[in-house]
Amino acid sequence: MSNAIHHPWDAPPAEGEAVEIAPHILWMRLPLPMALDHVNIYALDDGDGWTLVDTGMSSRRTKAIWAALIAGPLAGKPVRRLIVTHHHPDHIGLAGWFQAQGVELITTRTAWLYARMLVLDVQPKATPESLLYYQRAGVDAAQRAQKAEERPFNFADVVEPMPQGFTRIAEGGVISAGGRSWLVRLGQGHAPDHATLWSMDDHLILGGDQLLPGISANIGVYPTEPDADPLGEWLDSTRGFAPHARADHLVLPGHKLPFIGLPFRLIQMAENHESALTRLLGHLATPHTAAQCFVPLFKREITGSQHGLALVETVAHLNYLLKRAQVSRSLNTEGAWAWQAH
Repeated sequence: MSNAIHHPWDAPPAEGEAVEIAPHILWMRLPLPMALDHVNIYALDDGDGWTLVDTGMSSRRTKAIWAALIAGPLAGKPVRRLIVTHHHPDHIGLAGWFQAQGVELITTRTAWLYARMLVLDVQPKATPESLLYYQRAGVDAAQRAQKAEERPFNFADVVEPMPQGFTRIAEGGVISAGGRSWLVRLGQGHAPDHATLWSMDDHLILGGDQLLPGISANIGVYPTEPDADPLGEWLDSTRGFAPHARADHLVLPGHKLPFIGLPFRLIQMAENHESALTRLLGHLATPHTAAQCFVPLFKREITGSQHGLALVETVAHLNYLLKRAQVSRSLNTEGAWAWQAH
């Protein structure tokens, strides 16, 4: 097995343009207003129309780019179907917008339920559960007081209203698009029931955020399920994909560049987290809160806009160790969990 990741394309398509990845498959890219500043989208040519994979976030700019893409690289042919890999806003943000134009939405039941619930769940202030989560994670009182007063991020800020109705895909299902039959394999950990699509006719995989090169998908624990173990699910999925991965697979990911080298990448993805867990256990020779564990996990302190993502990922690693009886936790005088290795 080659210990390398190879990128057949060294640059992404420019805004409003497309690259033909393989016969009947176009790769496009949309901007995102965050540190990870883009999402990859794909268009599969079905002859009389297109099947899209993922949508970007909802914004006037994104809709304008879509209009240019449909008129340009998609040659004005109608978009008939939309496959959404998972429920995160950069992937499902414009699903409802497309549905309003008569496009069929195809996704997992879990992705649809999560997205529709979150679109409808608009919160003007942080919930008591969120504030308790931050307290238990060791966020200081001043930051919690600020969070209590400011309007939190709401899914509906960047995701269009989603009408009732969708077409379900599930583990082991097959869908035809772009002149190919695609086998559905579900991943877990980054998002529940994340769909990956493996071509049964050639070497292509539509990997979403489950199969990324160079960066790690965020694995987070949230106030909705504070004792969840998404990292355990992620590692199980990563190992579960390994028997199916071939050296010649071309993975079309949700971010960064398409790549070859999936068998090695799956090993690398697991080892990255296993190394982080080893560093974290060493740090927990003395008790620490989640908010005090950024340096061993990420090799640096994290502040500003990245703090929230770092916190939920830290709790995921701590929960993983707790579930496997490698650490224990107790409440300190500030009402935060203090975690300690056995």
